[in-house]
This record gives sequence, structure tokens and C-alpha cells, in this order.
Amino acid sequence: MHDHPAIILAALLIFLFGLISRAAERSPITAPMFFMAVGVILSPLCLNVFQVTINTETTKILAEVTLVIILFVDASMIHFNRLGQTLAGIPARLLGIGLPLTVLLGGVIAYFMFPAIDIWLIAMVALILSPTDAALGQAIIKSPQVPARIRESVSIESGLNDGIALPPILVCIAVLTEGSGVIDGSGHWLTFMFSQLTLGPIVGAAVGLFGGRCVDWAANKGWSEPTFQRLAAISLALMAYAFAELIHGNGFIAAFFAGLLLGAKNPVVRERIQEFGEAEGQLLSLMIFLLLGLVMIPVAASYWNFGMLVYALLSLTVIRMLPVAISLLGSGLDRNTVLFLGWFGPRGIASVLYLLIAVGDMGFSGYEHAMSLIVLTVLLSTVLHGVSAVPLANRFKAQP
Repeated sequence: MHDHPAIILAALLIFLFGLISRAAERSPITAPMFFMAVGVILSPLCLNVFQVTINTETTKILAEVTLVIILFVDASMIHFNRLGQTLAGIPARLLGIGLPLTVLLGGVIAYFMFPAIDIWLIAMVALILSPTDAALGQAIIKSPQVPARIRESVSIESGLNDGIALPPILVCIAVLTEGSGVIDGSGHWLTFMFSQLTLGPIVGAAVGLFGGRCVDWAANKGWSEPTFQRLAAISLALMAYAFAELIHGNGFIAAFFAGLLLGAKNPVVRERIQEFGEAEGQLLSLMIFLLLGLVMIPVAASYWNFGMLVYALLSLTVIRMLPVAISLLGSGLDRNTVLFLGWFGPRGIASVLYLLIAVGDMGFSGYEHAMSLIVLTVLLSTVLHGVSAVPLANRFKAQP
């Protein structure tokens, strides 16, 4: 995004929304909705005030940094002493059963609805639309009325499912760009996926644990200024990502585990790290949604049709909610909680990031309908999940 007026617009919107941000928390209008809507209004679709061309590589980097920081901060909010119980319950079901079923169901429905689309492209779309984005449901994550284990389950699922989905997405992209010969039966892709899902957590845990303890130690010695303690949020998240990628681990999972095992135990230091990381993640996330409205939606809108609208709505309902319901059979959760977890599978930053990766590697020409379908689904999710977050969170009674 190299247009100075557009950068000024982003700064102005952040300032203006910040003035009413506390009031907005109690309203159905979320920050992502506001930024995306303003982008659309000022784009060639409406007032045509801005005609911004998107730099795919730059925007992809922006999306990657955004996702890394959000994953790190969200994970640092999880109570580690309850992690074993939490992870072994709802998140394990959602990730081990619900996620594969979501991809499978999404692929099958797309196959019958869009028979002209290549099977590998269908698989890629189903995978890109499978990760959830807890950032679009911040009212859920922060609401004291939603039980702690439900909030933590939503956060853990969101933190891990995007990393799990990435390796098979890369396989689909490779096949679409180079042909099916890249999968030669040598086991290379299985090895790649295994390293992604194992090395990432190991590296991330090491960075978070050691780095956090170093920050604690320096702060307790009086050597570290509060400003640099806050900056540790970005440093640790990016180091976890970079080190994991260097050894072919998954950087996004590494960032999540770095936050999860953050070694900073001093409550003041930990709060500084979390608050600054949360602010930076919010800033970058809102810029992505502004770009979505300014550039991606106007480009995709001309390809939308009724069939895409139906699939996008199915993706947010049946394709997500049915697998979640199946995965939670026998969990002891009541029906309303199961429906709640099924509905709150927003598609946001991760889906946009993987779309940008696909466009960067494959181009847009020839894949317009598939790419536009992803944009439409993210658009609907941003609005529908944003509007419903506060009312549904308020339906829970406060529980310990």
C-alpha cells in the first residue's frame, strides 16, 4: 500500500474509532466491520475516492506479521496450568475431528456446486476457509459471561487450526502450479507436514520460555526499561516464527506456542508484553481489513454470483456447524453451547493470508472465481460474526 493518502486514511480511521472504541464494544459494530466498510465505501465500488493497487508480497508480509502477533498474544492469555485439561477436551475434538470434517464437507459441497473448478482448487478453497479467526469474535474471548473453558477453547482452536491447514494448502498450490508430479510417492510431503507440525511447537516453546525468563530477569535486575519490555511481544513472536521457518517448522504454530509458554512470570512485565502485543496486533489487523475493503472486495465483486453466495453461507453454517456438532458428541456440552461453538468459527486474517499466498504463487488470472469466493466468505463472516458476537456472549450467565 504505497499511496500516501491511503496511509493517512488508515491513521485517521484508527484515531476516530479509538475515540468510540469503548462504546463500540457494547454495540454490534466491530472495528473490522468499520474498517472494511469504510474501505468499500471509498473504493471504486462506491465513491471511487481511492484507487489503490495492492502489492501482493508487501501485503502478504503484513498479513503474516499480523497473524503471528495475534497468535502469540492470544496464546499468552491462556492459563497454562489448565492447558492439559482444556486442550484434551474441546480443542482436541474441534481440531482432531471437527477440522478434517469441515475440510471434507466443504470440499464435497464445492465439488457438486462448482463442477467446472479443478478438484485441487476445490481442495485449496476448502482448506483456506477452514481456519477460524478469534480476532473477529473478541467480544467472545473477553466476555466474562462466557465460561472460561469455552473462551479458551475458541482461542486454542483458532491458534492451532491455521497452522494445521497450511501444509496441505501448500501441497494444493504446488500441484496447481507444477502439476500432480510434485507428489511422487517419495513421502516428501508427509515428511514436510510432519516437520511443520512438530518442529514449530518445539521451537516456539523454547523461544517463549527462555525469552520470557530473560525479560523477567532483566526487569527484576532493573536493567530493562518498560518500553523494551513491551517491545518483547513483537520480538519473541517474530523470533519464534523465523527460527521455526528456518528449520522447516510451522512459524504460525511456533508463535502460538511461544505465547502459550511465555516464561515471563512477573505479572507487571507479563501485562506489559500482552498489552503492547495486543495493541500492535489490533493495528495491523485493522489495516488488513481496510485493504480488504479498498482493494480485494472491489476486485472480487465482479465475479460473485448466487451460487457463490449460497456456498459462502453454507461455509459459515452447515459446513462448520455440522462437523463441530459431530466432534462434540459425548462431550457433555449442552445443545446451546455446541451451537455457540459451531457458529463462532469466523473466517478472517488466516484465510486472507492464505489467499494472498495463493495469489502470489499462482496469480489471479484463471482462478478468479475460487479466489473471489474466499473474499465473499470472509466479507460475510466479518459482518455476521461481528454483529452476533455481543448478543450471543450476553446469553451466557457468568460462570466460574
